[in-house]
Amino acid sequence: MAAAASALGSCMAQIRGFRLDDLDALYRICLATGDAGADAAHLYRDPKLIGHVYAGGYAAISPESVFVAEDDEGVAGYILGPAGTRAFEAQMETQWWPPLRARYADVAGPPASPDERMCHLIHHPARLADSIVEAYPAHLHINLLPRLQGQGVGRRLVDRWRAKVAALGATGAHLVVGMRNERAVRFYRAYGFAEIERLSGPPEAIVFGIRTGADEE
Repeated sequence: MAAAASALGSCMAQIRGFRLDDLDALYRICLATGDAGADAAHLYRDPKLIGHVYAGGYAAISPESVFVAEDDEGVAGYILGPAGTRAFEAQMETQWWPPLRARYADVAGPPASPDERMCHLIHHPARLADSIVEAYPAHLHINLLPRLQGQGVGRRLVDRWRAKVAALGATGAHLVVGMRNERAVRFYRAYGFAEIERLSGPPEAIVFGIRTGADEE
């Protein structure tokens, strides 16, 4: 019975392009999966902060490569990420970060809380080495609420997103995942992402890469 329900849920989940009225769902899911895949609501005084860093800018600047997974209860997952990381970062500097920097002060020392870490990232966005970005120019973030996990929805989202960024000219894609998020690490390995590098952090993380387009394998 459980297997049948899981299969039914997978069939019912629709993958579609982002709409402006999905923005609140992106923020909600980002927070609900922000603690190494678990709910991070208890960690943040400002529940919008993590979404400002990892979701909102993507919807504003590269909405064409944002996709959501929606079932009969609503949007419960997403994948987002630009085809060109360096161009995206440049647009974030002119369009997304300035108003947030005016609203959120930088922290004077090492971040002492999740809120402070997000404030630090608003003022000092993470930037991977040129050698990684040149080889894998697109990058992505993907998050699913528990009710859509384990049903193949994540694979469908990645398939859809890879096809889109390949059509936009990306020859490869990378992502960074915290080593605490063991479920995500297993998913990326099973999908076919290859480990490129390990980051000492904090937090400790793995950089994965994959080719896009017809010659990816």
